Formats: sequence, structure tokens, C-alpha cells
Amino acid sequence: MPTNVGRRLDRLAAVRRVTRGIDRRTVVRTGIVAAVAYAAWLAIGAFGRPYNFFDMKIYHGAVVWWASGHELYEFVAPDTTLGFTYPPFAGLAMLPMAHLPVTMAGLVNALMSIAALAVVLAALLRPIVDRMGWPLWYTVAIATPLATAIEPVRETLGYGQVNLLLFALIMADMVALRWRSRRGTHQADTDGPLLRFIYSGAWAGVGIGLATAVKLTPALFIFYLIITRQWRVAWTAIGTTVGVTIGSFGIVGAESRAYFGSVLWQTERVGAADMTPNQSLAGLLARLYDSIETPGLLWLAFAVLVLTLGLSRAANAHSDGDELTAFTLVGLTANVISPISWTHHLVWVIPAIIVLADAAIRRRDASRGLVARATAGPYGGPPGVAALRPPIWYPTLTGIRHGIAAVGLYLLFLISPIWPYEHQLPEVSHYADGLFGAVMENSLILALIVLVAALPWRPGAEPAFLTDRMARNAILYGRR
Repeated sequence: MPTNVGRRLDRLAAVRRVTRGIDRRTVVRTGIVAAVAYAAWLAIGAFGRPYNFFDMKIYHGAVVWWASGHELYEFVAPDTTLGFTYPPFAGLAMLPMAHLPVTMAGLVNALMSIAALAVVLAALLRPIVDRMGWPLWYTVAIATPLATAIEPVRETLGYGQVNLLLFALIMADMVALRWRSRRGTHQADTDGPLLRFIYSGAWAGVGIGLATAVKLTPALFIFYLIITRQWRVAWTAIGTTVGVTIGSFGIVGAESRAYFGSVLWQTERVGAADMTPNQSLAGLLARLYDSIETPGLLWLAFAVLVLTLGLSRAANAHSDGDELTAFTLVGLTANVISPISWTHHLVWVIPAIIVLADAAIRRRDASRGLVARATAGPYGGPPGVAALRPPIWYPTLTGIRHGIAAVGLYLLFLISPIWPYEHQLPEVSHYADGLFGAVMENSLILALIVLVAALPWRPGAEPAFLTDRMARNAILYGRR
């Protein structure tokens, strides 16, 4: 009997030695991450649609067709009327996947897209987790599957689209602007020339330029940079786009002439405007008019209005030092005014949710400061600061509207209520399910318009201009 007990104790001692260096909190957090990932998988199965890399099959078929000696824009996918619609530079970038089976190409694209999403989330959440004292790996590990489950991301992955990669290119420029504003803070004496160049942010604009060369809608970011007088970044983006396009002309001149001469203007290649997944202003107006085509003049008038509103609010956000919100507003504006914005294009709701959640946290923290000032002592707080009446409903409900908006926006794009009310003319009217059905069919674009008009920005949260310039301006204003 004592011998058996001794053997059991020896086994327990071995287990203790193995688990001694493992933090229990890490184990619990890992379990939570696994549970969130599993819940996201179930949500995709419940709210998503059957995915089979439909768009990737078109891209893969087109580059295989092209690599075999045919004209790129003459390709038409079997059993469809769809062909390659991107500029020639995109075709050159996709050409290596002609050597892979289509399923493998789709999986590689999905893995690259998820990795790009995780990196972007780490960059966007880093200022928040540093301020709150949360572990970055844990926050990103939870945020990534949560983001993967919503409509734009799951559609991008399921169809084999490139939206997350373009999203990462644009957000890389925002990170570069962030580093430019904190020049020298990321550099160490041991950094080589390459790291110094990267951390300097001098390359800001390259990502937007590359994204514009692949897909034309990111060009709105160049317009935004010009409006906000970020001249160096704007010229870098323009130079990158022009350089890549001219280079494409030099490599594949026939395809470049075909694209810019005719394919670019063939809007019917991408589908009818009234299709339910087209959650743009043009799609909204076409469905409201119960027409296959969009009423052109009405769309132009509303598009100019939304463009003016979105860019003016983005410029104000930039001036108040919130570049993330400014970029988000530009991206959302591009989604709204583009003639075609499929649901997998709407990835700009991801930073919108982050901005709303952070706004809720900041307002709650600010309200706690008000309580501290109101109860700081018999003299009402620090010298020179007037005492404040204790708030009636602070801090409990402060920021709750922004928090509810963040949760509601996430749930809307998670559930994506457009699909139960999907209709297609001329077979079925868009009013077949009544007014409620029409609202649900257009719910995503309605949310985008509200975000363009009402997304809050956070003064000083993400300044894109040099902080020493801000300090000099503060001194000058103080002297006056």
C-alpha cells in the first residue's frame, strides 16, 4: 500500500513540475478565446450563406486563361456572364495563383486575409489596450474571430475576395501617419536603416496608392488627403498609383488599353443595381423605385450630398486629432456613393465598431473624472478649478448610447437581415414583403448612411500631425 501511494505522489509531482510555469489566467484566457472562436464558427454557419470560393473561381479561371495565352478580359466564367473586372495590375498580382488548384488558392487567400485582419486589429486596438491595461494578444485573439463572423468578413473569405488585403494596405498608411506624428519614439539605437525608415512613417501613402491601383474606389482617400492638406502623403499615393499603372502598361499594354478603354466603363459586368447584396446608395434607390436601374440624377444628387458630408466630417475628425475615425468616415463614404458595394465590401464597419466602443469607454472614464472633481475635497477640487455638482446619472450611464450603438452595429452585421428578404426583379418585387421587408432588405446601407452622418470622433485620440507642432500652437495660443 505505501508503495502505491508513493508512486501516485511521484506522478503528481511530475504534473506539478510541468504545470508550475503555466499561468492560470493564461489557461482561462486561452479557453475563452477557444470558446469565442467556436461561437464565431457557429454564427457563420447560422447567419452566413453556403460559400464555395465563387469569386475566387472567376479570378483563378481568368488568370489561368490569361497565362495560357488568351486575352484577360475576354474570359467568361462557365455558366455565368461574369469575367475579370479589376485593373491589369491586379491581374499581375494574382497571376502566381494560376499555378495552384482553385481550392488551394482560395484557402491561401483566406489565411492571408485573416492574418491581415489580425494585424490591423492589433494596430487599431493597441492604443485602447495600452490605456486600459489589457493584454494585447488576448484582446486581438478575441476580436479576430468576432470580426470574422460578421457579414463583410465572412463573405470576403467565403467568396475568395481581396477586400481585407486592400483594407490592410489602407490602414497601414494610417499606422504610418501615427508613427510620423510620434517621430523618433519607436526607434532604438540598435535599429537598422530599414527599421528606422519603417518607423519614421515616411512611406505613408504607398498603401493607398497600391490599393487604388488594384481597385479604383480607394482613390477617395487620396481626395481626402488633398482636402486635409497632407500633401506629402497625397503625392506619395498618387505617385504610387501612377507608377504602378504605367508599369502595368509597360508589361501588359494590350490588357491595360482594353481595361481603361472599354472594360472600366462596362458597369453591367458586375451585376444589376437592384440586387440585394448591393448595399450602396445606388442599390437603395433602385430597390426603393422597384427598378433594375438606378435613377441617375437622383443618385447623383444624393451621392454629392453624402460625399460632401462624409469628407467634411472626416476633415473635422482629422483636425481634432482622430485619424482613425477620419479614415473610417472616408471608407464608409466610399461604400455609400459607389455604384456597386457588395456586402463583402463593407469592411469599414469594423473600425466604426471600434470607434463607437472606444467612445463609450472614454466618456465613461471622463465621467469618473467629473465625480472625482465634484468630491475632491472641501474646496471642490484642484486650485483654480470650480467645484462641480455631482452628476445625477454619471458615471453609470455615460457613454451607454455609444456602447449600445457599437453592440447594435455588430449584431446587425452579424445577423445581416437582408437575406431573408432578398428579391430580384423582374421575378419578384422588392415590396413583396411589405414595408418591413423593404427596410430589412436595405438595413445595411441605411446603417452606413447613419454612420457617415453621426459617427463620433474622439479629439486627440489618433493625431496624424506632429505632436511637437501641437505643443508649439498651444504655447502660442497661451501667450495670446
